[in-house]
Amino acid sequence: MVNEMILDINKNTVNEIQNPTLRSYAEIYVHIYQDFLNQVAQTGIEIDSEDYTDLAREKMEQLSKRGAVVRNDQKSVYINQISPACIACQKGVGSLTFFISLKCNRDCFFCFNPNQEDFDYNYHHQRDLIAELKEVKGQGLQIDHLALTGGEPLIYLDESLAFFRESKNLFPQAYKRLYTNGDFVNEDVLAKLQAAGLQEIRFSIRMHDLEKGHDYIFDRIAKARKYLPFVMVEMPVLPDKFEEMKDVILRLDQLGLYSINLLELCFPYYNAQIYRDYGYKVKAHPYRVLYDYWYAGGLPISKSELVCLDLISFALDNHIRMGIHYCSLENKHTGQVYLQNTSHKTPSNAYFSRRDYFLKTAKVFGEDVEPVRYFFDKNGYHQYLINQEYNYLEFHVSKVRMLSRFDIEVGISTNIFEERNGEIYMRELKVDVTNPQSFRLSVDI
Repeated sequence: MVNEMILDINKNTVNEIQNPTLRSYAEIYVHIYQDFLNQVAQTGIEIDSEDYTDLAREKMEQLSKRGAVVRNDQKSVYINQISPACIACQKGVGSLTFFISLKCNRDCFFCFNPNQEDFDYNYHHQRDLIAELKEVKGQGLQIDHLALTGGEPLIYLDESLAFFRESKNLFPQAYKRLYTNGDFVNEDVLAKLQAAGLQEIRFSIRMHDLEKGHDYIFDRIAKARKYLPFVMVEMPVLPDKFEEMKDVILRLDQLGLYSINLLELCFPYYNAQIYRDYGYKVKAHPYRVLYDYWYAGGLPISKSELVCLDLISFALDNHIRMGIHYCSLENKHTGQVYLQNTSHKTPSNAYFSRRDYFLKTAKVFGEDVEPVRYFFDKNGYHQYLINQEYNYLEFHVSKVRMLSRFDIEVGISTNIFEERNGEIYMRELKVDVTNPQSFRLSVDI
């Protein structure tokens, strides 16, 4: 499962690059990443000095051998069953999420809503979701999944019911779900949601509620099982709550829950002191590919992923029947990448990766440019580009294996489509390194 044919270039590996021109080029992105981490540290959060990426992959490999499904390029793992909405989320096609407002009756320290664009406005103002649904319908889009979130949507019960009734009318085929903290759920509300066409409800659980002995959330989950076909829990997993989470999983399984989504705990760029008090640190390498992602979740907390994977192992040991799905922060980003990079035609020298949905090109640098250019010309391949400023030759990744006779390093460039001043261009985000002898297109990217 672990990709060893491409060297991930970061501050720990960049000096392994032998080609000085390629190394100098790769250092540009290493410095950008380090500048980003420095900015994160200025918020007051600590960044873990230890990188657990390899350990997480080892745990995923063990889970895979035990029958767990490791999916979406190792960003998602589940057993038993998974919500169809989670499958759709991977690409984001035909899936839309709405909110009435961002107002909530709770104040969770890990909530990322304040990071969202126009948070203050959307906290105090309600959106006209009926008009938004009609606008989507008028666009003729194929919609297969619809969700209502918040804030806490059930603060606005009448509007929530109207949303699902209108969704049922306009998009009868769409799978409809609701996110809630459960505080406003009772049997009357559940019956009304059922009549309005809701199919899936996702409850959040806060661990400190359980510590206070508040079992009301379990009671509401049990009641929901009588009204709705798919009852779920979705919650971030705190890295120091493994034992408590085992009890949660056992109890939810006894209730006949359909599935639980274990989310990677994230730092939402504020409440840094609370995170420090708990001893939580940001992952040493928070993003595989550094980018400005739409999802405002923040940055992943170190060891939360490890605990999530250990909980799946615990569930297998104890023959848990409900679905358990680990959803990493990276898993929530892929829909955006897919939509951006499938919105335009892929350039002739680029390749759309089915692994991570980024656009890939290959590059040779410095003293390797001329012999490779001569070789390509001699063999009838001319769809390459030469960049004089950085002294590289860029070409399609399918041609890397053609260069097996050369003892050279090849940069693998990761890109995404962006719009700037009305123009679409391909923006490079990072560069990694491979060699023609070991590279396998179908496996590596």
